[in-house]
Amino acid sequence: MSSVLRDTPFSVLDRSRTRAGEDRPRALRDTVAFARRAEELGYHRFWVSEHHSVPGVAGSAPTVLAAAVASATSRIRVGTGGVMLPNHQPLVVAEQFGVLEALFPGRIDMGLGRSVGFTDGIRKALGRGKDAAGEFGTQLDELLGWFTGTQRVHPQVHAWPAEGLRPAPFLLAVGSGADLAAAHGLPLVIGGVRGEDTMLRAVDRYRAAFRPSPWAAEPYVVLSGTVAVADSGEHARRLLIPEAWSTAWSRTHGVFPALEPYGQTLARTMTGPERDRFDEAMSGQLHGTPEDVATSLESLLRRSTADEFLVTTSTYDRAELLESYRLLAEVTGIARGPETSGERPG
Repeated sequence: MSSVLRDTPFSVLDRSRTRAGEDRPRALRDTVAFARRAEELGYHRFWVSEHHSVPGVAGSAPTVLAAAVASATSRIRVGTGGVMLPNHQPLVVAEQFGVLEALFPGRIDMGLGRSVGFTDGIRKALGRGKDAAGEFGTQLDELLGWFTGTQRVHPQVHAWPAEGLRPAPFLLAVGSGADLAAAHGLPLVIGGVRGEDTMLRAVDRYRAAFRPSPWAAEPYVVLSGTVAVADSGEHARRLLIPEAWSTAWSRTHGVFPALEPYGQTLARTMTGPERDRFDEAMSGQLHGTPEDVATSLESLLRRSTADEFLVTTSTYDRAELLESYRLLAEVTGIARGPETSGERPG
């Protein structure tokens, strides 16, 4: 095993995907069970996401779900990938993460994104407009200030119990995210499989412009992407099909559906646009046998000099999903015993 794989932490982002024929509460319970298994396997972090009114995703309240995950585990770091700050008031976000950090000290990650609801109806229900993302930098300043006690937007107001606490913040690299992360001295999360040239330029720019802060003394890069591992390359490829079809359907019909078995997708007669989107979604993913995936990951990590890899894989069959994560843990060397939390930056 290469030193790059051995020395790189691997983490998990689970989007609480729903499965065809099952209800949404089942997806949330499965997320908590998945977190317990990820901890057993030696993964460093377990993150959950925020989606509103998306049929195929059950996770709409990430800090609430993170609390359930943290309660069900004991060592693994727990957080969000991420809370979409434009959807919320920074004071409320600070209070929520303050409570999490107070209850689970040293284990909480505050992953933040700048996306807003993707339809007019969702944005209206959230009380946000399309331009809300443009206020992200200002909101980020305010949010961090609630923890350090330096925010001046609301004098004489305190975000207790957040003030003085330090959940680890991360910034998702959407739009100008890499530049904001560098300017604020925050760890960066960036897609690391597709669009590699763009990713590498953003990482170089981030590292060059990084300014040390109370949150991080040095730049820290987390690559994210899908990784499917199985006993054969074709089996691993099939694991990608449910998510790819869900993505293709959302981009051609405007609705992100529940995951379906890959055999059901393969039996479909796709329209031209559906086929194009499906092929696009299937491309640029890391998949294969354990040996193939290890080689691909090592190469990617060396090129990017990333500090960590966040695995975002979803598929219909839960047993196959867990086996993929088990094989990945084995081939990367993280399945070598309990890992203590809080050792690495953010």
